[in-house]
Amino acid sequence: MRKLLYLLLLLPFVVVSQGNESFLLNLTEINVKQGHEAQFIEGVKSWKKCYQDNEGKNKWNMWRRVQGEGSVYTLTSSMAKWAEMDEDNDIAGQKCRIKVVDLIRPHIKSTNYNIARSMPEVSRTTPMPEDTKLVWVYNVKTSNSDSFKEAVKEISTAIKKAEGDSRATWYNVQGGQGSDYFVAVPYKNFAEMDVDRDGVWKIYEKANGKAKTDALRAKFRASVSSDWSYMYTLNEELSN
Repeated sequence: MRKLLYLLLLLPFVVVSQGNESFLLNLTEINVKQGHEAQFIEGVKSWKKCYQDNEGKNKWNMWRRVQGEGSVYTLTSSMAKWAEMDEDNDIAGQKCRIKVVDLIRPHIKSTNYNIARSMPEVSRTTPMPEDTKLVWVYNVKTSNSDSFKEAVKEISTAIKKAEGDSRATWYNVQGGQGSDYFVAVPYKNFAEMDVDRDGVWKIYEKANGKAKTDALRAKFRASVSSDWSYMYTLNEELSN
């Protein structure tokens, strides 16, 4: 399946729980042509049905970006090891290739593919709870990777000590264009975002005092050259 999807520039944003072990996350950002979103959705549905009818085993999730220009989707899946990219034994994917060629690709303006590695030492124990329907993703490009990772580790340690676990999963992007690191915060719905909780800096300050917090915040900001964030909602009809 993976080689087929690489070929078609469509790679499966779900995270299959890997426990506390690091895993690789495939992400393909799909920019749909203006006015073609309905056709794109129907095309993916048709491909998914074909894949299921042919007893395909692979899993993926499709997420739609909430903010920003245009209709943008992100398709994701996870791998335990790089060696999985050598595999080409997905018969169902091969049988359904024409669905992608005829019904999906004509409605795509552009795609951007990346691979990221999870960072379990600073992340939550369960990367993506089963009831996740929304994720907030914060991306950064760094000017000093070592300082950035040190700051993230200190913040994560404080949150785990205060709450028992981290709130999010951190990833290190493996080359390509875009961010160097990103963090994904899962939510069950938009209403959960209204829950009043202390911010991460407030938690750190309670544990370590204002002076140390100010110093760490300055270190974090100095290590980041640019940042941006988006929210994504899960489209269950297009996921498998």
